[in-house]
Amino acid sequence: MVDSGESRDTGAAIATDDAVVGARRVLHVGHDRPIRISAGHRIQHHDGKCSRPHGHNYDIAVSVAGQLTDEGWIADKGDITDVLSEWDHMFLLEAGDPLVDAFEAAGDGDGIVVLEQPPTAEVMSVVLERKLEAALPDTVTEIAVQVSETRELRGGSEI
Repeated sequence: MVDSGESRDTGAAIATDDAVVGARRVLHVGHDRPIRISAGHRIQHHDGKCSRPHGHNYDIAVSVAGQLTDEGWIADKGDITDVLSEWDHMFLLEAGDPLVDAFEAAGDGDGIVVLEQPPTAEVMSVVLERKLEAALPDTVTEIAVQVSETRELRGGSEI
């Protein structure tokens, strides 16, 4: 049982920052109602239809673990959704894909995200974890991201 800081004799709360600030907790964002972004991509060296440019409404769920701050949270949900929204209505391409040059030549270079690996759900989850790690406070010790491309396909860390 977690000590709530309440005195059992009087029922009065004893406020102690030591009992709360720094406590390890987990924050889940987008599990029951995933964060949705719309993005295009293609898997350049794939033999199937995914080699053609197409798009998805990706559902993303994030878990972060860490210590509670003085503000009373592990991380600000807005900081998490800001990172995810950077990819909303963008086209995800692998470095070296000729479409990168085509987008830039068309004046749409600001509408692409270039990844070092193919833009699969699994790769997207790793890259988003790293982007969140850079954006969130040092009190965050673990980050897990799951990216669902369709109802049948989800890639990412264990949440």
